[in-house]
Amino acid sequence: MTLTITSPAFSHNNEIPMHYTCDGKDVSPALEWSGLPEGTKSVVLIVDDPDAPDPAAPRMTWVHWVLYNIPPGAPGLPEGVRPKDLPGGTKEGLNDWKRTGYGGPCPPIGRHRYFHKLYALDVVLPDLGRPIKGELEKAMEGHILSKAELVGTYQRSR
Repeated sequence: MTLTITSPAFSHNNEIPMHYTCDGKDVSPALEWSGLPEGTKSVVLIVDDPDAPDPAAPRMTWVHWVLYNIPPGAPGLPEGVRPKDLPGGTKEGLNDWKRTGYGGPCPPIGRHRYFHKLYALDVVLPDLGRPIKGELEKAMEGHILSKAELVGTYQRSR
């Protein structure tokens, strides 16, 4: 079985509804996953945008959400999940707004791509505090059993 991540809110490479962006309620979309490989001890979710600030001239990858140590028994996350409702043991990292939690798409110009990256790890990571994406990726090195991506797009209408 192959690791997959999907959302009932949007399909791969299609538009993320405004509801999940800064132009709407700015709540996280429901996410579902399956196909975790045998030996998975924890799951990591990183949502980022490699098209910031302008898809025609990207200069950085903007991080929207960082979660780690999601228990492998969790089949996904509900829409608008709040920290107190995350699966037991799940830890939060910092996004590029320097806060934990989900920050929805809010591109300043053009249509951006939002990568929802799911990693199956062969370990439960130590408590990293509130790591930024790079610190989490370093801690994951050598422990990734499988990876899946769900890409959504968004462009603000002005």
